[in-house]
Amino acid sequence: MQFDQYTHKIIGCAIEVHKQLGPGLLESAYEECLAYELSKTGFKVERQVPVPVVYKEIHLDCGYRLDLLVENSVIIELKSVECLSPIHEAQILTYMKFANKKIGLLINFNVTVLKNGLKRYVL
Repeated sequence: MQFDQYTHKIIGCAIEVHKQLGPGLLESAYEECLAYELSKTGFKVERQVPVPVVYKEIHLDCGYRLDLLVENSVIIELKSVECLSPIHEAQILTYMKFANKKIGLLINFNVTVLKNGLKRYVL
């Protein structure tokens, strides 16, 4: 399956979760429900995947974790904030770099219409 097909189906699952739950919950609730929807759709989903920080030859285990990793290809970073800010974009781009993944989705569930809380990144 191509990355566009992955992200299209992932976004569909996220819309379903948002439709059922609405805005205003904690990130952890959306993570649990989205992981369920993605698994139900047939995706391999990993939660809270550790991402080491690499500085030259040093690998630092700093406790950074990907919210969701789908099919070992697409990073999903979940938020439940008033609005996405540049630091959220920097976070997902850094995760993509250190995890060596080309596709990332930043999803803010704390919006009235989910399409206003979605951003797709490609390295």
